[in-house]
Amino acid sequence: MPSPFLYFADDRLSTAELSAACLDGHLVGLGDAYIPADAVETAALRAGSLREMLRDTLAATHVSAAWIHGARHDPPGRHTVQRAVQRRLHHVHGLRLVYRDLAVDPADLLSIGGVLVTTLVRTLADVARVDDPEHLDAARALAAAHPGLADDAIRWIESHGRLPNKRSALVLLHALSRGQNDAGQEDVTR
Repeated sequence: MPSPFLYFADDRLSTAELSAACLDGHLVGLGDAYIPADAVETAALRAGSLREMLRDTLAATHVSAAWIHGARHDPPGRHTVQRAVQRRLHHVHGLRLVYRDLAVDPADLLSIGGVLVTTLVRTLADVARVDDPEHLDAARALAAAHPGLADDAIRWIESHGRLPNKRSALVLLHALSRGQNDAGQEDVTR
């Protein structure tokens, strides 16, 4: 069931009404939706704000999932998504989407706020395999917020055979597991 705290353009309020509510300080933007200014931003609200974009066929992954899990303050400029269904999707369009056609294993998904999102373990394993500052920051934040998660992500990666950037991800995750992600101790940027 959709959250009563999420407002989408032309759903319950018109775009003009949403703009006026924001100008009056009653609503603030959250992802692709708006929430009351005094609402506590939760994972369910962050995920639910992507409901119109993801529907029931796509799952939030990588930095989008990291944002939903609370590892980022702001949503990414382009949301990373993957198929959450077995059938191929032929009409996934959007300038704000980075779409990966490979279906996510249902065991790696959970429903948050009515939206499919990769689990914490899968999210850390995914962001650790992408070599850029945005993903590295998300990996550090996830590992710092959830003790033992880096070890779980190491096990996940090791149990999944051939994966892109597997070796560099394992180096990063082992460093995060040891807590050596401070600038002066070990370079975990690969």
